[in-house]
Amino acid sequence: MHKGALIEAAAELSGLSQKDTALAFNAVIETICQSLSVGEPVQILGFGTFEVRNRKSRRGRNPQTGEPIEIPGGNYPAFRCGKLLKDAVASQKD
Repeated sequence: MHKGALIEAAAELSGLSQKDTALAFNAVIETICQSLSVGEPVQILGFGTFEVRNRKSRRGRNPQTGEPIEIPGGNYPAFRCGKLLKDAVASQKD
């Protein structure tokens, strides 16, 4: 499901207009991004936690030449899903 379809489904479920739903959705995404940019995790009970993790620099190899290279470390976003989300996914049948 892409962003437009998600907004459409949420608007239908909530009874709000798609325009209002899109504004709220974009505000939530922006708030999550701002919180993560200052290193603050965002926890949505039952759904999951967005957080920033630090990756150390490491040595790797250039796949074309085989030459050793240094892969820089840094911060990256991560998501841990919550129990409700895990249960919802686990209960689906193929």
